[in-house]
Amino acid sequence: MSEGAGPSKKTKTYHFHTEWEEDFFFTMSFSKCVCLICQATIAMPKKGNVERHFRTVHGKYDTTFPPKSELRKKKVKELKSQLSGQQSFFTQQTSKAKAATEASFRVSHIIVKNKKSFQDGDMVKEAFVEAADSLFRDFKNKAEITSSIKALQLSRSTVTRRCEAMAEDLTQQLWKDIGDCQCFSLQLDESTDVSDTAQVCIFIRMVFTDITAKEELLTVLPMKEQTRGEDIFQSFKNFIEKTQLPVYKLVSITTDGAPAMVGRLNGFIAKCRQDDAFPDFLNYHCIIHQQALCAKMLNMKEIMNVATKIACSIRARSLQRRLFRAHLEKADCDHSELLLHTDVRWLSRGKFLQRFRELCPEIKEFFRVAGQAEYMQLNDGQWLLDLAFLTDLTNMLNDLNLELQGKDKTVINMISSVNAFKRKMQHLSLKLQRHDLINFQNLASELEMQGMACLQLDSARYTEQIDNCLSEFDKRFQDFSLFEPVATFMCYPFREDAEVDSLASKIAKLFHLNSSGVEDEILTLQADIELKSRDHGQFWNLLTEVKYPNMRKCAASLTALFGSTYLCESSFSHMKIIKSKYRSTMTDEHLEVCLRLAVSSYCPDYASLADSIQCKSSE
Repeated sequence: MSEGAGPSKKTKTYHFHTEWEEDFFFTMSFSKCVCLICQATIAMPKKGNVERHFRTVHGKYDTTFPPKSELRKKKVKELKSQLSGQQSFFTQQTSKAKAATEASFRVSHIIVKNKKSFQDGDMVKEAFVEAADSLFRDFKNKAEITSSIKALQLSRSTVTRRCEAMAEDLTQQLWKDIGDCQCFSLQLDESTDVSDTAQVCIFIRMVFTDITAKEELLTVLPMKEQTRGEDIFQSFKNFIEKTQLPVYKLVSITTDGAPAMVGRLNGFIAKCRQDDAFPDFLNYHCIIHQQALCAKMLNMKEIMNVATKIACSIRARSLQRRLFRAHLEKADCDHSELLLHTDVRWLSRGKFLQRFRELCPEIKEFFRVAGQAEYMQLNDGQWLLDLAFLTDLTNMLNDLNLELQGKDKTVINMISSVNAFKRKMQHLSLKLQRHDLINFQNLASELEMQGMACLQLDSARYTEQIDNCLSEFDKRFQDFSLFEPVATFMCYPFREDAEVDSLASKIAKLFHLNSSGVEDEILTLQADIELKSRDHGQFWNLLTEVKYPNMRKCAASLTALFGSTYLCESSFSHMKIIKSKYRSTMTDEHLEVCLRLAVSSYCPDYASLADSIQCKSSE
C-alpha cells in the first residue's frame, strides 16, 4: 500500500438463511447454495441471487405450491430428501471403491509376503468368489457381499502396481527411521540368483536415542558384471550418493570372509576405509560363518569320505534309490530315505551323519541282498566308533549353529553362546577322559552294540579332536578379545573389581572416544546410587546425554553391532523362492520390491495408499 492511501476495503461475508428453503427452494450443501428443484448452484448466497433464480426459472412453483402452505413445506422436505439420497448414493459408491482398493492392497501384500507370483491375484479372487458362494449362502445380503468381492482389483498388473506402491511406502518409513536413529551398522553378503545376476544384499540395524534397535533391509544391489571388492564398493558408493545415506552414523560392517569382502588391499572393507566419507568403523567376520569353518576343521576325512561315497552310490541312480526305499519300507524303518551332504548348508553334515548312522544296519543288509560288494568300513568296529563320535560332536556344533541364528541377535548374545560352547567342550573333554559318555549318546550306543565296555574306549583319540576344535575356536574368535571385557562391563557396570584404567582404554579404542572422559564417566556411573536401583532393562536409556555422553555412545554402538550375516543369508533363501526358474525374467527392481515386502517388519499404510490413488472397482 502506498503512503497516504486509505485502509483496504473489507470483503463482505454473506450467510445463508434457513427461511430461504421454503421461500425460494434453496439449501446449503457442502458449503454450496443449491437449488432444490434443478440442483443449480449459486456462487454467493445472497437473497437477491437466490430470489432472482427462483422467480425467473421456477416462478410457477408459487402457483402450484402456495407460500406458507403445508403443501409447499411438504414439497421442500421431499426435494431435500431426494438431494440427500443422490449425494449419499455417490458417497456410498466412492466408499465402496475405496474399500475395494484398500482390500486389494492388503491381499497383494499377503501374496508377495508369501513369495507368490503377481498373477496369483486372479486365483485368489476366484477362490474368494467360490468360497463366498458357500459361506454366505443363507445370508440375506449375499449378493452385496459377492458384489464387493468381485469389485476387488487383483489383476496381474494391478497387484504389481500395488506392490510397487507398498514397497515405496516401506522405503519411506525406513528412511525416516534412518534419519531419526542415533547410529547404525550394516551387514553385507552376495549371492547369485537364478539368472546368474549377482545380488548384494545389505541390511541395516538402527539404534535410536532410547537405545532400542530395529533391523531392516536397506537395499539390494544387482551386480551385472564382476563382483570384485572394488566393484561392490563402487556400487555401494553410488547408492550412498543417490540416497544421501548418512554414513557418518556408521558404527560397524559385518561380512562373510570372502576375499572380495575382506581383502587387505582391494576388498570391500579396505576400500571403505580408504574413502574419506566413511568414519572409523569396526568390521567383523560373521560369527556363524566362523563357527561353521571351525566345525570343518575336525580331522576325520576318512569318515566323511566313505559315508558320502556310500550315500551317493545309493542316491545317484534312480533304480538304486527306489530299491533302497523299498528295502527300508519292508524293514519298517523310522526313515524312508538316505540324506545327502553338502558343505554349503550349515546343518547338513550333522543331519547327514545322524541319518547315515541310524541306517547303517539297513545299508549293510541292502548291499548283501543286492549282491553288491560291501564297504569294509561298515564292518570295522573302530570306524563305526569314529562315526558315532563324529555324529555326536557335529550334533553339538549344530545346536550351537541354531542358537546363533535368528533375528535381533546381538553380538553379546552370540559371543556368550560361543563362550558357553567352549566351556562345555572343555568340560566334556574331561568327562570323556574319565570314560563318562552321558553326553555322547551315539558313541555309548555303538559301544553297547559292539559289546565293549566304556573303559575299553580309546578316549585320547577323541579328546584330541575336541582340543583341536577348541583351538580353532580360539584362533578364529580373536577379533572379539578386545570386545568381550567391554561387553561384560556394559551388561553389568557396577562391578567393584572392574579395572577402570584398562576398561576405559579398551572402550576408547573400540569406539574412538576420549579415554580420560570415559574413565571419568565410569567412576561417576559406578558411584551413582540412583542408577544402581533402577530397572536394568531401561538402564542405558536413563543416562543423560549431558552427564554421560561417552557411555551413551558406547551403549548405542554396542547395541548396533551385527554379529552375523544371518539376515542376508535368510533373504537369499527368500530370493531363491521369489525369483525361481518359473520367474527368471523378473527385473531387479521387482525383485527388490518383493524381497522388501517379504522380509520387512514395517506395515504399509493401506488407508493412505488407497487415498493417494483414484479408487475404482473392478469391472
